[in-house]
Amino acid sequence: MARTNPRTSSFSRNLSSAPSSQSPGLKCGPNGTVVVSSGIPDLDKILGGGFPLGSLVMVMEDAEAPHHMLLLRNFMSQGLVHNQPLLYASPSKDPRGFLGTLPSPASSKDDKSRDREPEQEKGLRIAWQYKKYFGENQNNFDGNRDCSHQYCNDFDLRKPLERQFLSGQHVDCVSIQDSPNLDTIRDRCATFLNKLSRNDGSITSAGRIAIQSFCAPQCKYSNMEWDMLSFIRFLKSMIQSANAIAVLTFPPSLLSPSFSKRLQHMADTLLSVRAIPDEDKDMAKLLTGYQDMVGLLNVHKVARINTQVPLILEATTFSIKLQKHRFLVLECLNQAPVDGSSGTSYSKSSSCSGSSKTGTLDF
Repeated sequence: MARTNPRTSSFSRNLSSAPSSQSPGLKCGPNGTVVVSSGIPDLDKILGGGFPLGSLVMVMEDAEAPHHMLLLRNFMSQGLVHNQPLLYASPSKDPRGFLGTLPSPASSKDDKSRDREPEQEKGLRIAWQYKKYFGENQNNFDGNRDCSHQYCNDFDLRKPLERQFLSGQHVDCVSIQDSPNLDTIRDRCATFLNKLSRNDGSITSAGRIAIQSFCAPQCKYSNMEWDMLSFIRFLKSMIQSANAIAVLTFPPSLLSPSFSKRLQHMADTLLSVRAIPDEDKDMAKLLTGYQDMVGLLNVHKVARINTQVPLILEATTFSIKLQKHRFLVLECLNQAPVDGSSGTSYSKSSSCSGSSKTGTLDF
């Protein structure tokens, strides 16, 4: 009697598509997705783990300051550190020269100095006789921190990336300044993504595409709106069937409102950056830590893959800070106290007051 294979449910998880432990920079995300790091630990936490593989990320630039370059640099450096293929397109004449400005991962000594600051801010003090009860939990915490460090690095903006990460054959650069149309970048993206197809069903590596200032006025195709929309549709369809992630930045202030809305609608994950004036007294009174902010990051849309349930974020606007002028961090906006003191601002707006003589409460 022939032996038959047991029946499997159509809802069983496809374990062959999950990233193996030998795949650096890949992590299992929610709803059976695979995510890659954005290069910014805080942004990964905000988005629920990172950028989902096969999604298109768009960043709206600010006309006042190039804060979008901070996000793009960390995204590219994270991929090069994990030895992931990279395709970089820029409106400059020498896009490969931009690779020399990519930041380098922080050393272990710098990581320890960074990790020590949040502990001091919390003010948590544990007596020496109770530390033995936290030994096991502390070991687990250290192990999780090591895993997250391998998945997403802290990049030092003052240290350039080592040449060994830039000299490989997996780095491709293309200039879109002198191109009369989008055929060149379309062919380069198609060639790049065809090498990362999902035909075999396994995920061993992930490619990254970084396109800077896609609709810049120095590009000759900047007035061809329908051609640019056609390229975005082509890129999105190719990304969905490849083990890759694409990050594209564009200046919405230089585009027509209707065309800008169409671009935003086609993004899976939509972010925007905005510069902060150096001397804005009204905002300085409203927010705490205003002097340390260099800009604002807004999360307009988060990618929804394999689900129809939207991700509800705790906040959508975050402050961009440079910790020690070296590390890029994102923090939630905190409202400053009304009286300008370091205490809470609820004491003066209380609904009941106590009498200093009788001690009774008047409602």
